Parts: sequence; structure tokens; C-alpha cells
Amino acid sequence: MKRWQMVVLLMALLLVVPLLTQNGTAQERGDVSAGKAVYTKYCASCHGPEGEGKPALAKMLKVELRHLGSKEVQAKSDEQLIKESVEGVGKMKPVKGLGDKDVANLLAFLRSLVKK
Repeated sequence: MKRWQMVVLLMALLLVVPLLTQNGTAQERGDVSAGKAVYTKYCASCHGPEGEGKPALAKMLKVELRHLGSKEVQAKSDEQLIKESVEGVGKMKPVKGLGDKDVANLLAFLRSLVKK
């Protein structure tokens, strides 16, 4: 990633994180249905329509794709989920073109996937 892109991304995160740590839950700040649309556009091709992951892709990339509603994923802080969702983690590429509202909506959707 180019240095200027990293600077822009970090600045965006610095603006988003305080908004997401204010009063209320992620679901209250973001819209789950709008978040599902963001997820479908940017994430579902690898993570599956309901966060279950795609076994064939995981095998090809030699990675483990945990269900996004799993205890391990849901135990992450909002900030960590946002960071990993936007910047990528491991072999996951960064997601470009998300505004602050998109990020809040995506987080609300990810939190709605919690396994009971």
C-alpha cells in the first residue's frame, strides 16, 4: 500500500473510531440492513452471504475463514473489527471506497451475525 493511502486510511479510522465508541451499541449507530448491502457488495464473495466463509476459497488460499458470527470474531472490539474489515488481515485485501456511514452499517451487520 502506498504511503499516502495508508495516511488517508489512518485519518479515516481516527474519524470513525470516536463515532463508534460513543454511547449506544453498534446496531444503534449503524443500520443492519444497510450494512448487509455493504457486506454483500464488498465481503460476501469471500466470506459468504451470512458470514460462513467459503471452504473452497479458504482451502485454495490455505487460510481458516471463521464464521463471522463465531465467538472468536464477535469477541473482537468494534475498533478491531473495523480495522480488519477496512485494512484487511493476513491475505485479505483492504476494502476501498467505504464512507463513515458504510463502516458503521457494516459493523452493525457484522454484530448481527452473532451465533446464539
